[in-house]
Amino acid sequence: MGLFQKIANPREIRQKLGLNQEEFWQKIGVTQSGGSRYEAGRDMPRPVTELLRLVHLEGVDLSTVRKEDIKIIEFLRGNHPDLYSKLRDAVGDDGDTAGGASIV
Repeated sequence: MGLFQKIANPREIRQKLGLNQEEFWQKIGVTQSGGSRYEAGRDMPRPVTELLRLVHLEGVDLSTVRKEDIKIIEFLRGNHPDLYSKLRDAVGDDGDTAGGASIV
């Protein structure tokens, strides 16, 4: 799933993860009632869609993300793409898929 692509069925993702609505939506700062509306078909705003993707599909723990980390990633990608690729590959080899790829 790419950046800001529409998520067709958030309920399906939630159910595959085995979470109730409160647990699922709370992780991205959405109330249970708001999440229920999205699951019923209301369009999600782009930031909510992206948070859902990051947290529930990519397995990102938002409490660990720091602005400095994002800057380092951007610097490596732009100035040292070979090193960035090697580091990304090394991290990917640890077997931790963070609950992402098999969900959708």
